[in-house]
Amino acid sequence: MRPAGRNLPSSSSPVPAAAGDAVPAEPVTRRHVHTRAIRLQAFARSDGLWDIEAELTDTKGGDFQLATGVRKAGDPVHDMWLTVTIDTHLNIVAADAGSPWVPYPGHCDQIGPDYRKLVGLNLTQDFRRHLRERLGGAQGCTHLTELASVLPTAAIQAFAGEVIKTQDASQPATDEAAQRKPFQLDRCHALRSDSPAVAQFYPRWYRAPRGAAPSPTDSQIDNRHSEVEPR
Repeated sequence: MRPAGRNLPSSSSPVPAAAGDAVPAEPVTRRHVHTRAIRLQAFARSDGLWDIEAELTDTKGGDFQLATGVRKAGDPVHDMWLTVTIDTHLNIVAADAGSPWVPYPGHCDQIGPDYRKLVGLNLTQDFRRHLRERLGGAQGCTHLTELASVLPTAAIQAFAGEVIKTQDASQPATDEAAQRKPFQLDRCHALRSDSPAVAQFYPRWYRAPRGAAPSPTDSQIDNRHSEVEPR
């Protein structure tokens, strides 16, 4: 589903009719019901460590009846935060959590100290498995544990260009960083070693798919064009 507010039909826009459907579709309206917002920020500390701060909020578009009373529209049903301190090897050295807004005050908000169990874990070494083992299900808070699961990719994004030196074809081959395979390669479909993107932006590390001809570089393509005589 596309995020709300991004090229979605207005409340009075008709739903497109199916191909071959002679009867125009009735206009469809929408009613805002719920918003979940997740925000993460990273901070480089003067002592060489990093803080990753994560926050999750749930709000309703209208008044919401809870077992503990009515939560007014716009007031958070959940407002939770989780902060971890990591070193440059992505080891968690400190962790803290809090829940200022919860459905069951005095109960949900007691679990925060348990998230210190994250200390000692590494964000890139089976982190989500260890997270589930220590804080999954009834051992933790559903939402704080879900929030913790996005820490690894947020930390990697924070480290890019700071701790993890990214490089591309614009760097000279003699550059020390260019001698090492870029961290981001083979970690997603777009940057597989045999992908067109790697052939274009990281040609040094491109590996043609088995049985396929190597992808020519731009200079090779230009040379081929110059060798073709006009008819």
